Amino acid sequence: MTNRRYDLDWLRITAFALLILYHCGMFYVTWDWHVKSSRASDLIEPLMRLSNPWRLTLLFLISGAATRFMFDKMKTGAFLSSRMVRLWPPLLLGVFVIVPPQSYYEVFEALQRFGEPQSPWLDNFYGKYVTGSGGWCDDEGCLTTPTYNHLWFVAYLILYTLALAALRPLLKRLPGKFMARLISGPGLFLTPWVFLVVTRLTLFPIFGESHDFREDGYLHVLYLGVFLLGYGIAKHEPFFEGAVKLRWPMLGLALASWMALNVYFATASDAPPEWLRMIFRVVRETQAWSMILAAVGFFHLHLAKADGPVRRMLSEAIFPFYIIHQTIIVVTGFYLDDLGLPVALEALILVSATALGCWIFYQIGLRAGPFRVWFGLGPAAPKPQLQPA
Repeated sequence: MTNRRYDLDWLRITAFALLILYHCGMFYVTWDWHVKSSRASDLIEPLMRLSNPWRLTLLFLISGAATRFMFDKMKTGAFLSSRMVRLWPPLLLGVFVIVPPQSYYEVFEALQRFGEPQSPWLDNFYGKYVTGSGGWCDDEGCLTTPTYNHLWFVAYLILYTLALAALRPLLKRLPGKFMARLISGPGLFLTPWVFLVVTRLTLFPIFGESHDFREDGYLHVLYLGVFLLGYGIAKHEPFFEGAVKLRWPMLGLALASWMALNVYFATASDAPPEWLRMIFRVVRETQAWSMILAAVGFFHLHLAKADGPVRRMLSEAIFPFYIIHQTIIVVTGFYLDDLGLPVALEALILVSATALGCWIFYQIGLRAGPFRVWFGLGPAAPKPQLQPA
């Protein structure tokens, strides 16, 4: 298999779109986030849990598969150069231009809660942000800057790309049937599921999920492992055929696990016994891998050959959308909240403004010439040269 995988393109587009909608929802739920609606509640939290356990795991799986297709076309040095040029500029733009408004409104909202909106904490905010001298702390901890916020995914992708380049000689020496044996038959579900469960039960209680690359041991093991799995299955057609066959049972298992988790969160006490936590950590990872298998199966069956201008445009646009979306949500949500609109109307405006802002950012990137890469876009295709008559 050497051709472009359109089903993986559509999976990537869909996973990023779900992530953007999820972050819109984070404005309205009770979970901690950068800014919050004054009417935040637990109303949509069950719906949020439908994608929470697996959307980022799926993105790293797809990233590993895409890396395999790129890596097989070039030598290690050329590959690393290509990937770093594509990943570092948008990360730097994010840290120093796109993310600072998120931090500003996070601090501003915290000051509002304490009745100090004119605090000197906001004076020379950008200078304090860049130098890490803001001293923005409360009882829950301090806001460390400069930071990458939602762009931690890009930072981690850089780390895992470097790790893969170092591991490539070892991966080449693995027997050709190694991957087939790991994920053949029941192993298609059991091998990745056991990996997810073991890491959740052993490492999550120790490290949690911080998105600070210096101390995120659980997520590094999880996401690097899934990234390498994606690299391994990219051209292994039996994996995709098996996912197609299991798509309906996996979807049923995922939905059953999701419903069980919602019952657990609705009925468990604030401090459930440890044995009960362990059981539902297993249920969570069951939902995660079964939903990923179901998604891979359905997309491979229906979209493996679904090419066209919409796919080509979205495949290019979705990364710029991801880069800018959270800042739009934070800023728009902050000001919308003061208007007191009906929540349904406010949410519709928030989602619409996010979509429009993402599109504008993408269009600016298309016209940025040599600076396209800072917007998450590749270099423009050369214009065809007209031949003389």
